[in-house]
Amino acid sequence: QVQLVESGGGLVQPGGSLRLSCAASGAIFSINAMGWYRQAPGKQRELVALISYGGSMSYSDSAKGRFTISRDTRKNRVYLQMDSLKPEDTAVYYCHAEAAIIGHTDGSRDYWGQGTQVTVSS
Repeated sequence: QVQLVESGGGLVQPGGSLRLSCAASGAIFSINAMGWYRQAPGKQRELVALISYGGSMSYSDSAKGRFTISRDTRKNRVYLQMDSLKPEDTAVYYCHAEAAIIGHTDGSRDYWGQGTQVTVSS
């Protein structure tokens, strides 16, 4: 079992910044990738940013140039620095990990945090 706990969400004004943090814990053997997804009311969950085991990073078109994903591999933490926030960024942000558990031989699987609310409003 892998647990993901997000923090750092809140209310900010347009143009402001937030830094999200996600901590992974449990009997983790390896993490292939960690990333951030978001889901706005009435919308499907979408990928915002992802960082792979090798350190390669991917961003959604909306996030490019404004958001930065980073990690602390030793602590199994991933961060999302969000700058120049827009009202359209308002959503619940979910941490995601593709991880393998110690003692499991069936490969990696997906894990999700409970989400943290980000609201961008005046």
